[in-house]
Amino acid sequence: MNISEYPWFSKIIHQSRYLGEEINSIKKDSSEIKIHIALAFPDLYEIGMSHLGLKILYHILNAQHWISAERVFAPWVDLASELKERKIPLPSLESGRPLSKFDIIGFSLQHELCYTNVLSMLDLAGVRFLSNERGPKDPLIIAGGPACFNPEL
Repeated sequence: MNISEYPWFSKIIHQSRYLGEEINSIKKDSSEIKIHIALAFPDLYEIGMSHLGLKILYHILNAQHWISAERVFAPWVDLASELKERKIPLPSLESGRPLSKFDIIGFSLQHELCYTNVLSMLDLAGVRFLSNERGPKDPLIIAGGPACFNPEL
């Protein structure tokens, strides 16, 4: 079920953040895909969509017929609380696929203030924080960007 189809969705502020119906959004037939990648931006939609690197990765990955790259952003507090209260896992924009059902979740870390949003997104998705607590059916968590330069932080 697409998140916009829930009756409570009408009270969410800035609903367009969560629809994934923009021009140039890419939706693929899941039966032809070998790897599903979630491009996770741990900030609001408006901030993530202004980031050129995310758009470049989205285009490059989706140019491959066997890869599906979908976007997911940190939800604002209104949607986050509804998802948590109703035990609905954080979905991607394009297909509404729960984040926990992707093969890979790739976080783009632009600054240190986003670190806690990564944890919040993983929590909303029902993905365990620690890699040793995840099994072979759980997604591989990766990250890149300027805030990944020093792993000692």
